Amino acid sequence: MILCLILICAVAALFICWMFLLWNRVPGMIHIRAGVQQELDLNVPASGEVYRNEEAGEKKEDGYKEEAVAAVGRSVTGSTSSESLPVDLSRPLTLYAQELESYTMQLKLFGLIPFKTVQVEVIDDRTLIPAGIPIGIYVKTKGVLVIATGEFEGPEGQMNAPAARLLKEGDYILKANGEEVTGKAEFMQRIADSEGKQMLLTIQRDGQQFDVSLQPEQNQNGEYKLGIWIRDNAQGVGTLTWLDEDNSFGALGHGINDVDTAELMDLESGSLYQTQIVAIRRGENGAPGELTGVIDYGESNRIGTIEANTEEGIYGSLDEEATDGIISSAIPVGLKQEVAEGEAEILCSVGGEPELYTIEITGIHLDHDNVNRGLEITVTDERLLALTGGIVQGMSGAPIIQDGKLIGAVTHVLVNDPTKGYGIFIENMLGH
Repeated sequence: MILCLILICAVAALFICWMFLLWNRVPGMIHIRAGVQQELDLNVPASGEVYRNEEAGEKKEDGYKEEAVAAVGRSVTGSTSSESLPVDLSRPLTLYAQELESYTMQLKLFGLIPFKTVQVEVIDDRTLIPAGIPIGIYVKTKGVLVIATGEFEGPEGQMNAPAARLLKEGDYILKANGEEVTGKAEFMQRIADSEGKQMLLTIQRDGQQFDVSLQPEQNQNGEYKLGIWIRDNAQGVGTLTWLDEDNSFGALGHGINDVDTAELMDLESGSLYQTQIVAIRRGENGAPGELTGVIDYGESNRIGTIEANTEEGIYGSLDEEATDGIISSAIPVGLKQEVAEGEAEILCSVGGEPELYTIEITGIHLDHDNVNRGLEITVTDERLLALTGGIVQGMSGAPIIQDGKLIGAVTHVLVNDPTKGYGIFIENMLGH
């Protein structure tokens, strides 16, 4: 009896692992180019149907939906008289759509077991300029960010903790007594000038705003404090990934997270600055390397505006004169289903003009839980290995190019092996 239970558990575990592997082989979102036939070869024993989303456009007359579905499934066996078309992912599937529309693919394993819902988005063909230049980054948070709370000793030796259980790590303080909080120094001065009177703070926590009343207390020096550690900005060095025809840009391939809270920073404003790489600390097993840049945060050195900080990267506009430093030409965007394991290149600057360096794509995760780790990469270029030891901090955002297409950007390095790291699919960066 016990052996039977063990066997059943083992078979169940193997089935769950197999299901998990199949799940990751099917992307939750598929982009296809309008007017272009594109093949999807996932080799997964799943079938189902694809149909046009009603909300994708205005309500149409009867019959419109059938035409749209027939367009996206033109190379799929089916009839234009039905509201959906069958799909079978165990064989190569050719997708085609003429218009910019949105579709849903409902899949079942072996045609029986409910498996996965896939969104299919039809997009315009697009070209981007891969940049690969180093950038200095400065971002200002909304209000001030609470990175920790604690206690301090009062004038009579007692321990005070005015913010305990009221504020917590990751809170944003937006207002004090109804007035906007503009920065760390200004807010600390308000606390110091409070004379111990109650302060009504407007807090943003997990996207919700509410008010909290706190009373500053004196420390041993008679200064009024709240017992909080706060931050109002972040800065660093990264790599510009791409530039669009209207000078809009994407960079980093991941968001700017606070170093203490690890939370994505809520952006109020931000700027890009020119930077020059002046030193390289080579990466070693257990110790990530780093590109060290000199950044002058003066207005004359400012080259662009950061308008969004997201999990997929930072976005904004580059000044016209700053585009002169980008020497690449526009190339097509490569979609997830067009990426293949094997040789590729990254474009980055490690002291001088941006150069192409060879890498190997060793893993492709079409539906990874971590959007920034869809690609596994290994640096193979001996020149880059000699200079940096592989991937180092500051290379985040370096464009990944394969077969003349921009397919992604470098995002992370493996601490225990700096020759290896991860990248984000470019279509994920474009979907922010």
